Amino acid sequence: MLLLGAQPVASDLYLPGLPAIARELGSASSSLTVFMLAFGVGQLICGWLADRFGRRPVLLGGLAWYAVCAVACALAPSITALTVGRALQGLAMAAILVCARAAVRDLYAASDGPRVMARGMSGLGVIALLAPLLGALVVQVAGWRWTPVCMAVYALAVLAVCWRFFGETRQVDPGTTQGRVIDVLRSRSFWAWTSVATTTYGGLFCFLLLSPAIYIDYLGLSPMAYGWVPASGSLMYFLGTSGCRALLARHTPMRVVQLGSLLSLGGALIQLASVFWTPHSLWFLLVGHWIFTLGHGIHQPCGQAGAVGDFPHLAGRAVAWSGFVMMAVAFLVGQTVMRFMDSSNTHGAWPLLVPMLISGTGLVLIAFVLLPSLPGPASPAREHKS
Repeated sequence: MLLLGAQPVASDLYLPGLPAIARELGSASSSLTVFMLAFGVGQLICGWLADRFGRRPVLLGGLAWYAVCAVACALAPSITALTVGRALQGLAMAAILVCARAAVRDLYAASDGPRVMARGMSGLGVIALLAPLLGALVVQVAGWRWTPVCMAVYALAVLAVCWRFFGETRQVDPGTTQGRVIDVLRSRSFWAWTSVATTTYGGLFCFLLLSPAIYIDYLGLSPMAYGWVPASGSLMYFLGTSGCRALLARHTPMRVVQLGSLLSLGGALIQLASVFWTPHSLWFLLVGHWIFTLGHGIHQPCGQAGAVGDFPHLAGRAVAWSGFVMMAVAFLVGQTVMRFMDSSNTHGAWPLLVPMLISGTGLVLIAFVLLPSLPGPASPAREHKS
């Protein structure tokens, strides 16, 4: 849970400071998108390293590098330096997340993967709830440069815990992991479950990228008040992951994803109604985000666990390719929607709404059309037989 929580610490803690960074250094949206792109590409490298050399050394190195890069970001004299620092931090984030997710597959059967991931993501939700509130408080009291310092402190604390308690989890001979990535990329199951994780995260990433401008500049919230927006979404995400665990006790992962997809689409439709009827209303837009995020918490654990479920011998690289696809799509979507943003918010909340609506629609199609078409049980509960 602490390792998964390093991601919202790097993103949600950073969000309240984006307007302040823009005023001091220039537009900061590129620093967030480059961070996510480096995070995605870095997973391909870190997945191979984790399969070849083990989870523990890659993880400890990633945590240490994460802290160093966070300090560099705090000292950045220009937006270019900040962007470079965030890109290097994204590479460190890749090492941390790949090892955390691969360790779940190392230690648990595929049938337990969605439940365990949901439990881990519940912890992530708690951290994501606190991170934007802390970020908003730090920005308001001490300035945005102290938010990367908080990231460094978190990374060093987790590094100390992992140094003491995180043992090597890789159980297979590294020689068996060579030259088999094609097995992952040829798998229909991998692509189906990866599409679940990718589609839902694409919508959420647009919120992370655009919500500071929409809620602070367009709707007029203060940075401190805005901190409650992603925090409240994180609370709904926590409730979603808790609900996911309860649903998995009675339903297949496919059925759970179907239920979550309906919530995601429903939340996006509420936001659509809000933009049409009350374009300057905070509450309807926020309620739609809550429902979308509730759905995200339900089907994201299933998507992430399902993508790696058939590949215990290639857990690092299956996780890496799934994460790479997810981050690459988020980056491309983010770059597209940013073209419709300007300082005067000419298009209102539409740049935020449209990708979330596409995400919700896509999730329903994946859940009710693609997943049922998989051969055999449409769940990640099948052990790979080598």
